[in-house]
Amino acid sequence: MRDREKRLKVGILGATGMVGQRFIALLEDHPWYEVVTVAASPRSAGKTYEEAVGGRWKMTTPMPEAVKKLVVMDVNEVEKVSAGVDFVFSAVDMSKEEIRAIEEAYAKTETPVVSNNSAHRWTPDVPMVVPEVNPEHFAVIDSQKKRLGTTRGFIAVKPNCSIQSYAPVLTAWKDFEPYEVVATTYQAISGAGKTFKDWPEMEGNIIPYIGGEEEKSEQEPLRIWGRVEDGVIVKAEEPKITCQCIRVPVLNGHTAAVFVKFRKKPTKEELIGKLTAFKGLPQELKLPSAPAQFIQYLEEDNRPQVSLDVDFEKGMGISVGRLREDTVYDWKFVGLSHNTVRGAAGGAILCAELLTAQGYIK
Repeated sequence: MRDREKRLKVGILGATGMVGQRFIALLEDHPWYEVVTVAASPRSAGKTYEEAVGGRWKMTTPMPEAVKKLVVMDVNEVEKVSAGVDFVFSAVDMSKEEIRAIEEAYAKTETPVVSNNSAHRWTPDVPMVVPEVNPEHFAVIDSQKKRLGTTRGFIAVKPNCSIQSYAPVLTAWKDFEPYEVVATTYQAISGAGKTFKDWPEMEGNIIPYIGGEEEKSEQEPLRIWGRVEDGVIVKAEEPKITCQCIRVPVLNGHTAAVFVKFRKKPTKEELIGKLTAFKGLPQELKLPSAPAQFIQYLEEDNRPQVSLDVDFEKGMGISVGRLREDTVYDWKFVGLSHNTVRGAAGGAILCAELLTAQGYIK
């Protein structure tokens, strides 16, 4: 689509944190984008990226050479950071209020912001998108630009990592009208920006609480399944979802155990057929980060497993297994997604690719 010289110039806000690092790892050799600016807190500003990160590089792949010598900018110097980029990815670590303010400030400099943060997920005219599920929500960007007084600056966000292992599955099954869902998520420690080195007390341990996560897991799917009305997103009423979120001693990969009631009674073959056939705009447009197969179904009783399946489609695909009839609900299944790839940086990059393909990011 574009040669090396015409690649869009990208800035990463919050570049030294775990999700910022994941952005940098995933954008190495990206055909459309080139990381030219890294920004972080004032204490990192002025150092090279390599110095600022120091021994805290958390990816399994080495730090890309291209970013090592980039001088980290102060993320609060909005005009200065935005001057050299076509758009930014946001993974800043601040309070919700600060994130809301700084992302709007970047948008108002006419810089599109594709955010991994939760701060704007419920701003009525900010689209929260899984590109295969609800790309039509990008239509609210025009209303948002009117509110912000911008011509090309806007904010778009991706949803929480916890919902990726079941919300796309339920979307694939929407013809059968799921109306009640119970989900328990078993969430990796990288979702908290941690490794086992940082968080030794997680080894051999489970913590039955992740702040704010259950509400996100219950409510965010409804916003994704909502509709655009008068320039805002109106969330769906159903299915009703109740959730428990548990931190488990796994580095990468969120697993969900899910029970579903349907108004229309599908067969197992119909359910599996819908999963494996499910695709969206990213697959049709063959976007660079799009998985060829979005959802795979695994027949073995002991799958999906984190160690075997988390990197399916380079971490951008979703794995489902153990689909069986239930004695209380209609059907139950287990889903698995990579929380920092599909669930965080990779999902945001796919959003940016679709926004670029549709002309929102130029």
